[in-house]
Amino acid sequence: MSFSPDYENYKDKKINPNISDAMRDVRAVTGNTMDLNIMNIRICGVNCALVSIEGMVSTVAMSELIFQPLMGLERRGEQKPQDIFRFLTEESLLAAERKTVFTYEDVMQFLFSGFAVIFTDTLGKAVVFGIQGYDKRSVSTPESEQTIHGAQDSFTETIRTNLSLVRRRLKTPSLRFEMSQIGEKSSTDVCMMYLEDRASPEIVEKIRGGLSGIKLDTVLTSGYIEPFIDESYEKSIFSSVMTSERPDLVCTCLNEGKVCVLVDGTPYCLILPTVFADNFRTMDDYCQKSYYTTFSRWMKYLSFFLAVAFPGIYVALVMFHPEIFTLKLLLNLAASEEATPYPLVLEVIFLMVLFEIMREAGLRLPKAVGGTVSIVGGLIIGDAAVKSGIVSAPLLIVVGITATASFVLPSLYPAISILRLLFILAGGFGGLFGLSIATVVLIININAMNDFSISYTAPITPFYRKGIKDVLARGSFRDYEQSQRTIEEYKDE
Repeated sequence: MSFSPDYENYKDKKINPNISDAMRDVRAVTGNTMDLNIMNIRICGVNCALVSIEGMVSTVAMSELIFQPLMGLERRGEQKPQDIFRFLTEESLLAAERKTVFTYEDVMQFLFSGFAVIFTDTLGKAVVFGIQGYDKRSVSTPESEQTIHGAQDSFTETIRTNLSLVRRRLKTPSLRFEMSQIGEKSSTDVCMMYLEDRASPEIVEKIRGGLSGIKLDTVLTSGYIEPFIDESYEKSIFSSVMTSERPDLVCTCLNEGKVCVLVDGTPYCLILPTVFADNFRTMDDYCQKSYYTTFSRWMKYLSFFLAVAFPGIYVALVMFHPEIFTLKLLLNLAASEEATPYPLVLEVIFLMVLFEIMREAGLRLPKAVGGTVSIVGGLIIGDAAVKSGIVSAPLLIVVGITATASFVLPSLYPAISILRLLFILAGGFGGLFGLSIATVVLIININAMNDFSISYTAPITPFYRKGIKDVLARGSFRDYEQSQRTIEEYKDE
């Protein structure tokens, strides 16, 4: 008996024992889509059907792993349907991934994931074999998290490949992969990763509950699920969920007790819970000597300060506190600002908005054209704006320094872009007093983030003496080794 292709009608329906009706049901569910392949075959006198989706399975694997063994079965002569099914499930090794399904919902789930499905007449069940062969991007170098001495591989859009990149680095049985399907229509594979002996069971359970509670129709990227696992997603300008495309960084976070989430179709991994200081670490920190790593880390903190507050401080000093400049510099600033027709605040906001437009254009266009846009915007437009008197030359220098500093911390760039504008407005309307108020509000907002009972500003607030060392500097690996020995001795006691 056939039925409507509506999802609610087929998701719990059992497979029809009659193979002709079962194939009619499969066509009805899929709307007889053009990429549906149904091969009706007769094996040892039993009617069977091999169903697959064009472009999702490997034709070579199908020929070698399924066709040849089934044709060899003909030597046994006439067989019963149960004998055919027993051969498929127990007496052969047709594929590494094999499972028996009983409903059309499971058939569709595996069929659209690149599995081949074999139906046998009179049984009312089917066997699925994993012989995926769809095109996928190979592992390549990281695009947004470049390192000098770190690994040069990154995640791809295929979740199984990403899992292998992590497993290859962490060869421990305590590494757990929990796969689930999210999205009523997309049934996207989402995998939660954690080390059982490091991650907090309470955090793992909260994240598991957040993922299982998602009721979206489609999940296409990791951004779809981030609001459901980030407790401060709509409460703070910062995010306690960090993304990374580097498998080595993900393994480092797993070793620290964090939980990572991979989404099929997304070449990035979600890492949580994270703290503010995690944004200032790179894999190069573990490849350089500690003194240089400490210097590099302080440069990142300075870059964050310049990217957020430098334009606002410049506006506040020029408009409200000019006495802080030397006489010669003050005269040059006064002459430059006198030649421009607009207030200083409008000039800064105009340049910042122009910079964001050029950055967005550089990101969306091809790389070769994107570089040209940056050159045109930085040299031609900037020089023409100064010569025409629209903006002052000192202000262009400030914006250039700010823009360069903002690229040092790509994980914080969205927050930096908004904070920069807020600090410009605070400095333009309130001077240093306005900047002080904006800073206090920002500190209060950051300290209010307490996802999974972990403060976003840890280990500064609450203060943890041993943890503060890794925020300001990087200790030697001998110190880490000694700390690990102390932990193991404490566990043995």
